[in-house]
Amino acid sequence: MNNFKHIGKDFIPHDVVAKVTGTAKYAEDFRADGMVFCRLLTSPMPHARVKHIDAADALKMEGVLGMITADDIPAGPPGFAPSLTKEPMYVGEPILAVAALSEQAAEDAIAAIKIDYEPLPFTHDPLESLFPGGKDARGDGSNIGMLVGLPMGKLKWSAADFARVKSGEEMPMGKPAEEWKFGDVEAEFKKCKVVYEERFVTASLAHHSMEPRSCMAYWQNGKCFVHASLQSQSFSHPILAQMLGLKPEEVVLIAEYCGGGFGSKGAAYPCMAIPAYMSKKIGKPVMMRISRAEEYYLGSARNAFQGNLKVGFDASGKLLAVDVFVVQDNGAHISFWDYRQLGDALALVYQPHAMRWRGTPVFTNAPTRTAQRGPGQNQLACIMEPLVDRAARELKLDRVEIRKHNNPVNGALGGMGPDGKRIPVPSAYIREAFDKGSAKFNWAERMKRSGQKNGPRVTGIGVGQAFHPAGFAGFDGLVCITTDGKLHIHTGVGNLGTFSHSGTARIAAEVLKVDWDNCIIERGDSRKNLPWNIGQFGSNTSYTMTRTNYVAAQDALAKLKDIAAKDLGGKPEDYDVDGAKVFARANPSKSLSYGDAAKRAIALGGKFDGHELPADINPMTRTSATALAGTGLIGVAKDNLPWTGQPSAFAACFIEIELDTETGMHRIVDLLSVADCGTVIHPMGIQTQIKGGAVQGIGMATLERLVFDPQNGLPANVGLHQQKPASYLDLPTEMHTDVVDKPDPSNPVGAKGIGEPLLGASASALLCAISDAMGGHVFNRTPVLPDMIVNHFAGRPQPRKALSINTQ
Repeated sequence: MNNFKHIGKDFIPHDVVAKVTGTAKYAEDFRADGMVFCRLLTSPMPHARVKHIDAADALKMEGVLGMITADDIPAGPPGFAPSLTKEPMYVGEPILAVAALSEQAAEDAIAAIKIDYEPLPFTHDPLESLFPGGKDARGDGSNIGMLVGLPMGKLKWSAADFARVKSGEEMPMGKPAEEWKFGDVEAEFKKCKVVYEERFVTASLAHHSMEPRSCMAYWQNGKCFVHASLQSQSFSHPILAQMLGLKPEEVVLIAEYCGGGFGSKGAAYPCMAIPAYMSKKIGKPVMMRISRAEEYYLGSARNAFQGNLKVGFDASGKLLAVDVFVVQDNGAHISFWDYRQLGDALALVYQPHAMRWRGTPVFTNAPTRTAQRGPGQNQLACIMEPLVDRAARELKLDRVEIRKHNNPVNGALGGMGPDGKRIPVPSAYIREAFDKGSAKFNWAERMKRSGQKNGPRVTGIGVGQAFHPAGFAGFDGLVCITTDGKLHIHTGVGNLGTFSHSGTARIAAEVLKVDWDNCIIERGDSRKNLPWNIGQFGSNTSYTMTRTNYVAAQDALAKLKDIAAKDLGGKPEDYDVDGAKVFARANPSKSLSYGDAAKRAIALGGKFDGHELPADINPMTRTSATALAGTGLIGVAKDNLPWTGQPSAFAACFIEIELDTETGMHRIVDLLSVADCGTVIHPMGIQTQIKGGAVQGIGMATLERLVFDPQNGLPANVGLHQQKPASYLDLPTEMHTDVVDKPDPSNPVGAKGIGEPLLGASASALLCAISDAMGGHVFNRTPVLPDMIVNHFAGRPQPRKALSINTQ
């Protein structure tokens, strides 16, 4: 039991009632006077050039109001996904939009539009694009490029690189786009007792946001109002403004609720601009609703990998050497750096003595890829964890103990930083997570059931782990105590479903000792004067936003004490607060209520009521605080707290399954996930988050993948039934959770994020359990599907090559 007033205590987030009663308004629930609808015409081809558009008949149809094409929307930076395009690079990429009085009228008009396409070469295999003379996904001459650190360019391997390996079965490993190393890799391999070298493939899978990225926009009094589905509020605002060619203060962004994003809605995305540009052209509010099939095209997907991994362990099970080469399937446009994070995660989680990482991101004619819950780290867990089990079997070691033998501890070094030095982590309690999990799961007894048969069913026991960075620093906090004594906590945190907008706001209430009923969270609408905050992605919100709310509340606390000293005498340090008043420690009857202190702040002006602001805060925060000036006592500050390394979240998962060797199907008998999440902010919230991550991991390991026809480039996944996420029928009757609950020393309340490694831990644990039930066989591929298992037990070859991608 902690000594906090709010932190670590359950509470009801203020938006729960709206969600469960259906009164919460998502983007497509909004209406405006005169609102019309727009629909998209998307590409039927994986790569083509639009030579001519004939929309004359369509624009004459009843109810049709207008059309926009790529000519009506300014192009973004080279390589980034456009809102509309004349060179579609995947099936489903938007070419034009039509507005009409109804969606049906817009669809009818789209059906009447005639387009002359010039088909262009396409590919869904990065290795094909790397082959000399191989087809490229883009017409601009580039086949590689990355969001940061790798400009658009062309990279081709030599014919000799491909000739020296067995096609489709072995990795060519030509010149990488990027690489780093530490230690003497070859020397460490020579010390190893066991060495494994394996090819691997991890499939791309959709984000499966239950709310498609519908959007409504209109213009009023020189401003563009946008209702959107976003994970992040403040972080998205300037990006959206840039997309619209406007200043941030000319855009009103409303994103109070979001029906799932998982990384795909972490910032403003290209199709958000379409209703705004259409509205400007036709002079009416425009609603663009995205269908489920369109969401598979526009909603992004996880980056897929092809790679080669060589690892070596000594007799004690210590990982001595690693050599990994990963080729990333980028999709058609600039993507996220999953391939880099695979290397960083491997270096941290397993602490090898020496390691070489090489990576190359390659464009293919698939929908845009972006960060998905644990980008890179969770793909690594699915590939590396079964190999750790393999080493444990060969070396006759316990599977939990071999992991603990390699796990990091506080201060351990992780991946490579931009300065060429490995980055330390302030806290790492994954060993403690394994200890808790082993005891609660009864690991030793459970292992006695490993391999037990009941007819065609075999018991498999699995354990897995994963990691993800868990926080940033340097953002702003903003609070206001108004004359009624209420604490208004202004937060740019989006509503991605974890209630982190409320959980992290409780830190301000903690510092100022305010009852939760006296707190008002200002969020979800840029008109509410929100500070500059990081986006809600990368498991960072708990860590980052507890720091920002802490520094803002500390600024407000200092001002409360300063005002009390001015009015009641003495020094600021002579005073304390109780959540309703500031009082003298020596004589508590000498006090000022928070409401009266707010009135005095307004009277004093200057720094107290926001007329004077810190020089180092972001312009967005400055604008918001200036708007609040004179309304109460303002607490505002940039997070300049010490930064001692990359905050890191870890998770462990234990699973028992029954595998049917005749059908290849499995049933999860029991599942336990344990989180190293620092200080727990919201106990009920962390339990739900742990379970949700486990469910997604089950889907990644055994269900979800994107498939394209290599002959015509058509996608096989355009509905939930074609890329099935895990459902209740895929889960155990009860899922179990636990937490380490040890504070991270670099956070003022000990908090750090946790959302992402929960997925990788359960996915890898399930893969390890399947491997265990199969006597240790490792597929080196995700997802593992029933036909693969049946083929293995039947002694039949698999119907795909080791490095086949997007065809499973």
